[in-house]
Amino acid sequence: MLKQKLDQKQVQKLILAPALQQAIRLLPLTNLELIEVIDAELAENPLLEEMSQGEVQEEGETPEEETLSESNPDEPTSLEETELMTSGNQLGEASWDEILVHYFDDSPDQLNQEPKEPIALENILARGPSLWDHLNWQASLTFFSEDERAIASYIIGNINEDGYLTTSVEEIAASLGVELAQVETVRQKIKGFDPVGSGSLNLQEMMLAQMEHLGINNEITRRIVENYLPILEKADYEQLTRELKISLAELKNHLEILKHLDPAPGRKYSQEKVAYVVPDIIVTKEGDDYKIFLNNEGLPKLRISSFYRQILAKGSQLNPEAYNYLKDRMKRAIWFLKSLNQREQTVFRVAKAIIERQKDFLEKGIDFLKPLTLSEIAEEVEVHESTVGRVVANKYIQTPRGVFSLKYFFHKSLASENGEEVSSLRIKERIKKLIEGEDPANPLSDTDLCDILRRENIKIARRTVAKYRKQLRLPPSHVRKRKFLAEGKK
Repeated sequence: MLKQKLDQKQVQKLILAPALQQAIRLLPLTNLELIEVIDAELAENPLLEEMSQGEVQEEGETPEEETLSESNPDEPTSLEETELMTSGNQLGEASWDEILVHYFDDSPDQLNQEPKEPIALENILARGPSLWDHLNWQASLTFFSEDERAIASYIIGNINEDGYLTTSVEEIAASLGVELAQVETVRQKIKGFDPVGSGSLNLQEMMLAQMEHLGINNEITRRIVENYLPILEKADYEQLTRELKISLAELKNHLEILKHLDPAPGRKYSQEKVAYVVPDIIVTKEGDDYKIFLNNEGLPKLRISSFYRQILAKGSQLNPEAYNYLKDRMKRAIWFLKSLNQREQTVFRVAKAIIERQKDFLEKGIDFLKPLTLSEIAEEVEVHESTVGRVVANKYIQTPRGVFSLKYFFHKSLASENGEEVSSLRIKERIKKLIEGEDPANPLSDTDLCDILRRENIKIARRTVAKYRKQLRLPPSHVRKRKFLAEGKK
């Protein structure tokens, strides 16, 4: 028999205070993303203001050369301590003035002395036409009936960036309620647009359209495209010569013709997204030591407005509602400043731990890159593993050996015969060099590569070698040999 009753029990729950949530949210941000967050906070919180460059330099803090000490007793050293300092009612009336003194100065107001912003780069640069813009422009000059224009617009809208139609002709006809033959007629005309082959359903159709446009009427070349593309993809040239009953030298001539066809003609109209990497951390070598700097260039230097400090100092004369609002904004501003400082401390400590572990790599190169895991750095820095994961996400470090993603330094390890751990990235690089230096007429198989690595005291299975080779996008030995023979290098 079921009964309803009230029961009371005490349990422990992990509740993230607002300051801790904010600190966690800031950790994975890059410098560019952090600037956006700071700008948004400046717009929402009137108690925060940005210091001018002159004021920053007067304080002796140039963002380009700012370094962080390993520990600061006045600042929290972990997210947990940040939570304790900012949770609950830590900002009571008794400690209010002490907190303000830490962040305020008597510098004059610089709000009316902001320099004019330069003209935005996006207002100067011109954007080229996309593939779809280019095809629609040609369609407007080709199709004049309303039905044909509607069909052409539908077809072009379903062409991907490579130039292939991603929807079947039957689906287009059913969606528009028109005849299948009418859709096919429009599609064939679009295939003759620039780039030639746009709207093709597969690679075979794309290549045939380009061959027709270029006037390539060779029967054997056409047969290769129509009937033997799967064999060509496997680079099985011996089977091709048997099927076509031609010599390897003659096959090479036909393959040279096919090499000039473009399997993805739409790519030349794609809007390339150039990713500009701005390093978040800079490492320089001075003597035998490496020094670590946080790249704070472009990051606004914040302070709490002295104007609102004076208003809050006259709290008894303020409207209670206004005083409570400003007090709440003050608490939020202090949380934000503490979170920014905590982010810098954590990023610096993680970067320092990584550099100390990978000093041999910076000195001697990739052969000395050590295997490393998030948990190892987390244990050394005394934070949670997820915190390290947030720090290394989307961040780059500039070193004397180049610019790398922080994730680059974290790799699994394989054991060597003498018990030494070897980075998987180092093994991949070794496999790449072995294949580059092989005899093309007798390329190294995965088993051969495995044997060589084992002779170099690296314990590795053949399937692991095959996996790493595929990740390097290197074809197997039999395909490499066929390509060599097809090129006629003996």
